Amino acid sequence: MTGPVAPVSFAPAVRPRIPVGRFGDRLACAEAGVAAAGMGALLVGVGPDLAYLAGYEAMPLERLTMLVIAASGRATLLAPRLEAAPARACPGVVGGHIDLETWEETEDPVDRVAGLVRHGNLARPTHLAIADRVAVSDHLWARHLLRLQAALPGASFLSASVVLRDLRIVKDADEIQLLRLAAQAADRVIWEVAHGRLVGRTEADVAREVCDRLIAEGHERADFAIVGSGPNSASPHHEASERVIKAGEPIVLDIGGAYGGYASDTTRTIWVTGGDATRGPDDEFLRFYAVLRAAQAEATHAVRPGIACERIDLVARELISASGHGAHFFHRTGHGIGLEVHEEPYLVAGNPEPLRPGMAFSVEPGIYLAGRYGARIEDIVICGDDGPIVLNGLDRDLLVVTG
Repeated sequence: MTGPVAPVSFAPAVRPRIPVGRFGDRLACAEAGVAAAGMGALLVGVGPDLAYLAGYEAMPLERLTMLVIAASGRATLLAPRLEAAPARACPGVVGGHIDLETWEETEDPVDRVAGLVRHGNLARPTHLAIADRVAVSDHLWARHLLRLQAALPGASFLSASVVLRDLRIVKDADEIQLLRLAAQAADRVIWEVAHGRLVGRTEADVAREVCDRLIAEGHERADFAIVGSGPNSASPHHEASERVIKAGEPIVLDIGGAYGGYASDTTRTIWVTGGDATRGPDDEFLRFYAVLRAAQAEATHAVRPGIACERIDLVARELISASGHGAHFFHRTGHGIGLEVHEEPYLVAGNPEPLRPGMAFSVEPGIYLAGRYGARIEDIVICGDDGPIVLNGLDRDLLVVTG
């Protein structure tokens, strides 16, 4: 009987990108949403909303960069002059969907934004010209928001998610392909790290290797590498430390970054023996890992259009609770993923939102025995028309390695 097979690379020679024309479609939908919601403007600062609408991953600075989508007129990207070159090169501007304006160091960019909002509302009734509702992106710094509120004293401010949530929560085919390539790259990194030397190294050293390998596998950025060994495997968000990995213990590897702007996030649990057959996993660990494996599989199998997000969580939780480990599974079963590693929808009790085709999320139950050890299995899953589409291909059984 053969063991698990190493994941094969299907990564293209050139990383795909979202087509330039798609940003025009997204902007048109956002503009329609602004109009339908009766808002005066949508103000998008640096962050994932700006990347979604303009394809611009701007540098977060105290200098304001903002996409202004007013109730009428073309979308305008306002950027500091020293950032003109990258702003001009973003797909939204290159494709002719967004006008670029720059501001000088001696200017007040907030006044410029307020002017764009007012100008874009000139066609509306006079009494609404200033006192409109204005939506701002969730990642906008408070220092910018407070100044915008002062510059538009008659406006009421709300979250841009009113318009953008339904656009971003369902992924198109190009987004799904980037998520798939990101997941496959993360699979290969976990396989490579798990089959290398582990015993005698620190968690932090292994985490550095993970980040280097993510970049080598095509990620433009490595965002995190959770390496929880021994008792640290019972801490879901453990920060890799100087603890030395020993033979006869588990390691939870939870890794991720950005590939073509879209996130990877994959977790596998391994057990290192150090080459000593007597230092394999104990019976208790094997029992609860079998429960975890079944819970993750059943929760994934339950994915289909129309099922509530909280139901996916419940499927995993009921199995784990029936085994007596309900108190040891204390986080949600999953989170949405896309331009952000954590975004909507969330698979958690109290969220009745039905899944829709194209929604992307993790399925990642865990069992954690504080002070002893823990385990987690995580895949990225797409809600398909008829059921789950699992983007990760790495084996989910406990991987026992020499280390």
